[in-house]
Amino acid sequence: MTAFSALKPKKVLFIATRQIGDVLVTTPLISQARELWPDAEFHFLGYRGKLEMLKGNPDIAQTIETSDRPKLKEYLSLFFKLFQRYDLAVVTQPSDRAYFYGLAAAHQRVGVLGGHPQGLTEQDKNKRTKSDKQNAWKKAICLHTVDIDYFAQHVIAEKLRLLEIFYKNPADLFKKSISVTAPAGDPIAPSIAGQLHAPYVVVHPGPLTAYKRWPLAYWQTLLTWITKQGWQVVLSASPAKQDLQLNKDILSLLDEETRSHVVDTAGLLPISQAGTLIRGAIAYVGVDTSITHLAAACNTPTIALFGPTPPTNFGPWPNGFIGEQPYQLRARSQTVGNVTILQGPGECVPCRKAGCEDRASSNSECLDHLEPNQVIAALQAATNK
Repeated sequence: MTAFSALKPKKVLFIATRQIGDVLVTTPLISQARELWPDAEFHFLGYRGKLEMLKGNPDIAQTIETSDRPKLKEYLSLFFKLFQRYDLAVVTQPSDRAYFYGLAAAHQRVGVLGGHPQGLTEQDKNKRTKSDKQNAWKKAICLHTVDIDYFAQHVIAEKLRLLEIFYKNPADLFKKSISVTAPAGDPIAPSIAGQLHAPYVVVHPGPLTAYKRWPLAYWQTLLTWITKQGWQVVLSASPAKQDLQLNKDILSLLDEETRSHVVDTAGLLPISQAGTLIRGAIAYVGVDTSITHLAAACNTPTIALFGPTPPTNFGPWPNGFIGEQPYQLRARSQTVGNVTILQGPGECVPCRKAGCEDRASSNSECLDHLEPNQVIAALQAATNK
C-alpha cells in the first residue's frame, strides 16, 4: 500500500525527455494533477522541438527546452535555471538524466523506474539485477516510484500512478473519465488547404523505425480502395527523409486515377496543423507512431496498425475511457471508443522486440501478414460504409 503524502506543491515541474509521443501521453497526468492542486503553477521540461504536443495546454504555464545531447555549458545554464525552484518534480521517464534534472530542480520527486518484460531469459535477468541496482538511488531520492510493465500496464496508467501517493485511496485515479489533451490547432497552410476536398481520410505510413512499417503494396491496395469510395486520401509524413521517401514510394505505385485523389503533405505540416487536418477527417489510418496517438486524442476514428509493440502498453488511448487498461494484449482486431487496433497473426505477437531480427532496420512478419482486407474492414466499420 502506497503511503499517503499531504504535500500541496505551489510549483511543479513535469519532466519528459524523449519523443513527442511521450510528451503527449503525459497530458492525462497533468490534467489529474491540476484537479489535485488547482492553484499550483505547472512547468514542463523536455527536448527542444519535442514539446509541440503541449501547445495551448491550459495547465502548463511555461515550457523549458533542452537539447537531447547538451554540452557542459548548457548543463550548467539549465542547472542554475532550475535549481530548487520547484516543490515537486514529476519524472515521467526512467533515464538517469531525467532524474538528475528532477534532483536539481525540486525539493521532492516522484518518478518512473525502468522495467523489464515477463518471461525473462537468464541474460535479461542479469540485466534486471543490474537495473535494480541502478534504480536504488532513484528510489532513495523519491517520495514514490512506479515500475514500468511493458506488457500489462498502459503508459497512461503508468503516468497517472505517479500521483498515487497523493490519494488516500489510489484506486480513485481510475474511477473517472481519462482523456489525452490534443494540442491547440492552427489553420492549415494554404498550399495544403487549397487541395483538400471533404470527405477525406488521413493516412500516416511512416513510423520512427523500419520494424513498424507496413508493406508498400498493402498501402497501394488500401489507398486505391479509399479513393474508389469517393474519398480523398491525405498522406501525412514527418519531415524526416525516410518518411518523405516512403510517401514517394507509395505514390509511385498508384495508377494515375488514384493518384489524382491523393494529397501528399510532404512533411510540411507542424503538429498544430496536423491536428487540424486530422480533426477534419472522417477517419485516420496509421502505424505505431506519435501521430496515431494524436489522431486518437483529436477524437477522430483511428485505425492503428500494431506489430511488435504491446497495445496494452502503448496503444492510442480512447478518450473518455474509465479504468486502467483499455486493451487486450493480443487480438486481430479490437475497438475501444474511437480507436481500432489491428494486429497480425502469430503466437509471438506482440514480442516487444525491434522486429523479427531485433534491430531497428528489421522487418516484422506480423505486419507483413496483416493484410489490407483487415484494414479495409476496420475502415468500413469506423465510417459506417
